[in-house]
Amino acid sequence: MSTGTINSQKTALEFKSTSLTVPVLLLSGNDLPAIDEQLKEKVAQAPEFFRNSPLLIDLQKLNAQNLVLDFADIVATVRSHGFMPVGIRGGNEQQNQVALAMNLPVHSLHGSNTPLISKEPAKQPLPTPEPPPSTPAASNVENKLITQPVRSGQRVYAKGDLIVTATVSAGAEIMAEGNIHVYGSLRGRALAGVLGNAESRIFCSDLQAELISIAGTYQLRDDLSQHAPHKPVQISLANQKLIIKEL
Repeated sequence: MSTGTINSQKTALEFKSTSLTVPVLLLSGNDLPAIDEQLKEKVAQAPEFFRNSPLLIDLQKLNAQNLVLDFADIVATVRSHGFMPVGIRGGNEQQNQVALAMNLPVHSLHGSNTPLISKEPAKQPLPTPEPPPSTPAASNVENKLITQPVRSGQRVYAKGDLIVTATVSAGAEIMAEGNIHVYGSLRGRALAGVLGNAESRIFCSDLQAELISIAGTYQLRDDLSQHAPHKPVQISLANQKLIIKEL
């Protein structure tokens, strides 16, 4: 009697498209010591936010001014401050070749951004892709409920609204395409409207965040120190400025 074999091995992997937020370092000058010093100052403002953060290096402004900067040098500089470069954007042919030789991918100029690290004012709105038209029953809207604490190092993403009934620890990051509700203390980073929805809001019971952002406009911890903790607040965006009101 002949016997056959049945391949019961399960698929070990799959590729899926997704929306990820990556900080962008937009260089507008080639003074490496100045870049090094400003990176140091930026990291000091929110060390937990920038520690081991992925970083996309954007050279389009630099090259538009015909300024020369060795790409390997800038990679070494950002790594010295704890960043993890994940690619280059807006580079010329020589810079792109150097990036590929360093196993860093070359990205298109088209795509979404999270907060820029640049010489420009930190609270300016960030370029975002055109948001899709909203419909009452959009099938891709997925609200998410988190009932456990979001611990340091964890990242949570919601395609709709994100509701957290526990604490968001320092070093944690929560992101939503819609609104964010935090019923515990918010000590980490909260980014609402990450695809450009300026109508998104952040609600929390206790604002002690490292960073808050709506549609790319953000504030760091130092900007939030004037707001008393342990009080519920609502954060909205108006005239390219974050408005924080007690509830």
